[in-house]
Amino acid sequence: MDCLFCKIVNNEIPSKKVYEDEHVVAFHDINPIAPVHVLMIPKKHISSLLAIAPEDKELIGHLHLALQNVAKTMDVKDSGFRVITNIGQHGQQTVFHLHYHLIGGKQLEWKM
Repeated sequence: MDCLFCKIVNNEIPSKKVYEDEHVVAFHDINPIAPVHVLMIPKKHISSLLAIAPEDKELIGHLHLALQNVAKTMDVKDSGFRVITNIGQHGQQTVFHLHYHLIGGKQLEWKM
């Protein structure tokens, strides 16, 4: 499989990790849009939110609980942050491996 994030999971490509356990990994985005911009991914390859299967429900719950830990580690838990997942071409998904952007560290705006 030629998936960028699977290569990060397998340590074939370096990343600046901030969290890792047996199911998920979080690392700094290489093109941050805020002082805190971390990507959280499951180690299992799932192409997007639309590809989550019923058997993945524990993994996805685990991922969300890990996001809480990352928010605390990155010191944005109390000030607030945003969690985003992009889906498909119109949603600006560029890497087809389920991932969440945890963005914070400043007052965020909402522009469309």
